[in-house]
Amino acid sequence: MNQIVEFFQYLLNSEEIIRTGGLVLITLIIFVENGIIFGFFLPGDYLLFLSGVFAGTKILNVPLWILLLCIFSAAVLGSLTGYLTGYYFGARIKNRPDSLFFKQKYIDDTRAAFIRYGNGALIVARFLPVVRTFAPILAGLIHMPSRFFILYNIIGASIWVLTLVGGGFYFGERFPWIINYVHWIIIFFLAITTYTVVRGYLNARKEKQAEEV
Repeated sequence: MNQIVEFFQYLLNSEEIIRTGGLVLITLIIFVENGIIFGFFLPGDYLLFLSGVFAGTKILNVPLWILLLCIFSAAVLGSLTGYLTGYYFGARIKNRPDSLFFKQKYIDDTRAAFIRYGNGALIVARFLPVVRTFAPILAGLIHMPSRFFILYNIIGASIWVLTLVGGGFYFGERFPWIINYVHWIIIFFLAITTYTVVRGYLNARKEKQAEEV
């Protein structure tokens, strides 16, 4: 049991992932987090930013273009996997009972994002934890035309990766001392993530109450 707990703690520790797993593990985690149902809890935004920081300080000895290409490919292919999962197994997902790694609420929250942003939700969702994982699944579940999904998938992944990895690389290269404040960076991203999720939940709840009235 302790080994299982330690394994999950490791998966949630972005700094440890980058230092020990390198580019291969970063790419795998981004792939899973972007469209595999059980991957919603994995680090996303701050893993990208920190990978850029570590590359900028040369602790992660990978050229920027390779880092960007690998993460971008993982994000696009992960979302495509989620889309195909929703497209072909949508009925099972709709009827799936809640569990440790899945709750129907995640689908409902993602559906609310689609109602609010339309197909552009696939772009906005890149910056929303949990919704980022379930958006491509729901897109497949509602049978969004594949050409539109691929377009928004590529645009969203491009903006997400260039913004976070590129930003992290810039700070790491220009301000190498930032590596001493990794934990504060993680706390900062967690605070933004928590605020975004809570705000989205409260807005969705408010809109639902207004519809009922």
